[in-house]
Amino acid sequence: MDFRTDLAVEKSEVFGQALPQGVRCVTERADDLKITRIEVQSAAGAEALGKPQGRYITVEVPPFKRSAEIPDETVETLARELRRLLPADGTVLVAGLGNADITPDALGPKFSSLVFATRHIEPELASAAGLGELRPVVNLIPGVLGKTGMETGELLHGAVESVRPAAVVTVDALAARRLSRLGCTVQMTDTGVTPGSGVGNARAELSRSSLGVPVIALGVPTVVDAATLVHDFTAEPPDSPLVREGADMMITPREIDLVIDRAARMLALAVNKALQPHLSPQDILLLVS
Repeated sequence: MDFRTDLAVEKSEVFGQALPQGVRCVTERADDLKITRIEVQSAAGAEALGKPQGRYITVEVPPFKRSAEIPDETVETLARELRRLLPADGTVLVAGLGNADITPDALGPKFSSLVFATRHIEPELASAAGLGELRPVVNLIPGVLGKTGMETGELLHGAVESVRPAAVVTVDALAARRLSRLGCTVQMTDTGVTPGSGVGNARAELSRSSLGVPVIALGVPTVVDAATLVHDFTAEPPDSPLVREGADMMITPREIDLVIDRAARMLALAVNKALQPHLSPQDILLLVS
């Protein structure tokens, strides 16, 4: 049984120091944050790791459940890492994926409520307001199929056709292999995303191949597959009936409402800062509050 995780860094940990051919990993520390950059460079590496070819950046941050404070240094680090994946200029379409009515899956919608949309602001108005030159940003909350009657991919495809952005940035909840990753890990990748995969309801893939533009996906793990915990805590073999029963259940922290609120706020600050680097986090908070 292959225990589920959306995190490339957890996939790579299985191999220890002997990473598959075509997979490169570099780790560093910045402002007390651990940053792991993984690049899957070949089809063979993608098959071995179980992740598409592309770049994956994982930033380990202080657990959201412990403090509501988000240091400016953390925002700056996340924004800097995100800019590694973004095109230098052009309109960016930002989409918060997930279901606002299911707390572990509400990260995307809550994030989008704090995104600074700017495409409608005329340059003269921005200059008069002291905002300087703003990068055009479109903010979209696609919702879920059960409420809209449309797949997220269909909605984003229509938005991309209309807006013609240089890139799409998505935020969604993820699943982790280990409890220690919940609410303290941020993954960003240029390989796109499969909406709903974090909570076991995967939909059509959103990627460059499906939308025609680069798709940069950000996420925070909010759930762990119960099968993982059964295996870890009881040493039952992966193919045992007890472990297989756990595959239909997800585990989330009891403080998940705080984790979602704080993670959404931090990601929104980081994305806004990456797109409008001349604005301070304090300015951004004032603009979206």
